Amino acid sequence: MSHKVVDDLLEQYIQGIRAFKGINLRERDLLNVQLPEVNLSRADLRQSRLGKTNFSQSNFVEADLSEAILWGTNLTKADLSHATLREADLSGAILTDAQFVEANLVKASFSGSNLSGARLDRALLIEADLRSSSDQPTNLSYASLRGTNLSYAHLGGALFYRANLEGAKLCRAVLILRSSQSPGATDLTEANLQGADLSYANLSGVILHRANLRGADLSGAILNQADLKGATLPDGSIHE
Repeated sequence: MSHKVVDDLLEQYIQGIRAFKGINLRERDLLNVQLPEVNLSRADLRQSRLGKTNFSQSNFVEADLSEAILWGTNLTKADLSHATLREADLSGAILTDAQFVEANLVKASFSGSNLSGARLDRALLIEADLRSSSDQPTNLSYASLRGTNLSYAHLGGALFYRANLEGAKLCRAVLILRSSQSPGATDLTEANLQGADLSYANLSGVILHRANLRGADLSGAILNQADLKGATLPDGSIHE
């Protein structure tokens, strides 16, 4: 019986059916298959193994993917708003333009994934791992993280070029690299950090070229060798 649910889903998908709302796929394998535009909203995908599968433009709204393995999974333009991905592993996943609005991503791993253009507004990313992998930076360029909670998150080497982190919580977040094998420094060039909470965050060596830090809380933050050239500081002045 363990494979019947998956086999039935794949057969129905081939027949043109896309709606599988609320289906129970807990601890099931859906590896390296083509399922673009599938509707798995409110599905139970806890501890499922979904590596390398193509879920582009699919619907995972309010789905539970806690502890799911999504290594290298394609979720381009997928909607995971209000989904639960607590402790899920999305290492190397393709998440371009994906929606994670108000999703629970606590302790999730995004190491080496591509989140360019993704929306993570008001998502919970407490203790999430967004560090670059040894061969690829985690890309959050142009991503929207307004009001997102990144407290205690690991962000070393990630790219946040022009990302919107307005009002985000990065209290005690770690933005430095601890491994010489990882590529580059954490890059927040032209990022919007207006009103963000960076209290006690470790920003050593972080690139903040022309970043907007107006109204940001930097109390207790470590800024050793941080590059603030052209950045707008909390008081509105421009760093030379």
